[in-house]
Amino acid sequence: MLTYLFIASRKGFEISSYEDEAIGLMTKNEHGILWVSSVVLHPRITYSGTKTPTREEEDQMHHGAHEQCFIANSVKTEVK
Repeated sequence: MLTYLFIASRKGFEISSYEDEAIGLMTKNEHGILWVSSVVLHPRITYSGTKTPTREEEDQMHHGAHEQCFIANSVKTEVK
């Protein structure tokens, strides 16, 4: 989520805390080998300063971060 932090910073939002509880799902691939097929992120972000994003702005930043994410663009695992 470094990309999210970068996007938020560029938009003038100050983040004092970022925590995430990622949950991965392991399934068997076509060869019967277990792999992490899906990861769901549950970010908890605390903003500081006077500027706080609306829910819509936060959703837009998350979407933009996912589109630009190195990991999401590099692995087969679905990241939500």
